[in-house]
This record gives sequence, structure tokens and C-alpha cells, in this order.
Amino acid sequence: MKAQAKAKLRYLRMSPRKVRLLVDLIRGMEADKALLQLQFSQKAAARPIKKLLESVIANAVHNHSVEKNSLVVKTAFVDGGPILYRWRPRAFGRASKIRKRTSHVTLIVEGDLAATKKDAEVKEEVVVESTKETVEKKNVAPKKASK
Repeated sequence: MKAQAKAKLRYLRMSPRKVRLLVDLIRGMEADKALLQLQFSQKAAARPIKKLLESVIANAVHNHSVEKNSLVVKTAFVDGGPILYRWRPRAFGRASKIRKRTSHVTLIVEGDLAATKKDAEVKEEVVVESTKETVEKKNVAPKKASK
């Protein structure tokens, strides 16, 4: 059975266009390979995206009991956040806008649920009970009436 975990990074002080380059790179990858890809990337956005990916992996393992080896980056997208407007002086006493953009990054990973100790014990009990029942059925034979 599959389970999903989600993490968001909001108000990242980096342009969404620059962040999308990395997010597009890791979308659909296995989580451990995506971490390696981000670790060796030269882009400035790699560090916050890597931290976000580590966070969503920890969420999946801790909160949803997902096996770490089975995690895949299912969905990853970047939305634009609020823009900080600044002014720059120009010729003839004019001013022009400088737009300092922010990003909202969302990562969703998906993986197989880990078999917990209780689940394994329950499965063993069911198997043991079913084998006992079949053994009992095989050993039960109609007794002949003695004279």
C-alpha cells in the first residue's frame, strides 16, 4: 500500500524561475538519488530544496511509517510568492521598479508503507492458526464404532 507525505517551503527569497530549474530536475526521481543530485548541484537554490526534501523524507518515515528506500518524488512544483518592490534611480529624475521575487515550493513524496512489528506478528498468528486448522482437518478421521 502506498502513502504520501508533503512539505512546503514558503517565502523562499529566490526567483521561482531559478528554483523551477532544480525542482524540474528532481521530479519523478527516487528520494535518495534526488538528494545526491541536489548535493552536487552548483545552483544556489539547491541548498534550501535539499533541506526541504530531507524534511519531507523525515515526515514520511516518522509520521506515515513509510519505508525510506521506496520513496519517490511524486509531485514537485514552485509557485510565485509575494514580490518585494524596491526603487532604483534612473536618468532625468525618474525611478524604476526592482522586483525581488519570492517562491513557495511544495514537495510530495510517495512510498510503500513499512511493515511494523505488530503487523508481522498478526500475519504470523494468522498463518499459524490457518495451518493448525488444516492440520486438525486432516487428522480428524471418522472413528469406527467398536463392538
